[in-house]
Amino acid sequence: MTKDENGVVDERPKEKMRGPVVLRRERRDELTTTDQRLLDSRGPSDWVHTDPWRVLRIQAEFVEGFGALAEVPSAVTVFGSARTGRDHPEYQIGRDLGAALAQAGFAAITGGGPGAMEAVNRGCSEAGGFSIGLGIELPFEQGLNPWVDLGVNFRYFFVRKTMFIKYSQAFICLPGGFGTLDELFEALTLVQTKKVTKFPVVLFGTHYWQGLYDWIKDSVLEGGKVGEKDLALLHLTDDIEDAVRVVKEAHQAWADAH
Repeated sequence: MTKDENGVVDERPKEKMRGPVVLRRERRDELTTTDQRLLDSRGPSDWVHTDPWRVLRIQAEFVEGFGALAEVPSAVTVFGSARTGRDHPEYQIGRDLGAALAQAGFAAITGGGPGAMEAVNRGCSEAGGFSIGLGIELPFEQGLNPWVDLGVNFRYFFVRKTMFIKYSQAFICLPGGFGTLDELFEALTLVQTKKVTKFPVVLFGTHYWQGLYDWIKDSVLEGGKVGEKDLALLHLTDDIEDAVRVVKEAHQAWADAH
């Protein structure tokens, strides 16, 4: 059992998600994930004969996600580290950002986990907004945080990524690790190649993101690997009102065009 910041004992047992399935206590001992079993081609060749059946599971996961999120209002996806502690300043920033999005009329979508994701869901929910969490099956325990109003658990990363893009008007990236970087560059690639349009990408936290931004500018842009318009896809800020303004302006421009 653990205690939250108010000293309240959390009596929920540790759990692990396997798609929509919750595993607790000794049932958590399954170490592999569905993604791993799909992508890892090592081992016996009988995996070849099971892949057609996996297609049905993948199809079902898309259908379930589309069905659950079809009526979601205009939303913004916020990424950030699952390792951000509740006593860290970035956690309070996440709460304030979630609240600001709710007050601006946007639902907040996160990966549904702890840390910065929990902070954004919490701020949005406490402000009366629509707080959404899209979870993923991982080899370690990570259930949906308690401030998720609508939660969907996925087995496959690529299905989950589709939902982040399809149902968001913007991405805001709080300081995070590989997962945040993965989503950041995938979003930039989709915008650059015009697979999605009117989709701002905000990097929140200049101290954290400035080094990456400078590398893109001084190495990638300077080397001719991207253009000035590509660099302009990124908006770097430390101000919540500024981040929300960028989202609102892009959403209004999209609405006017449609």
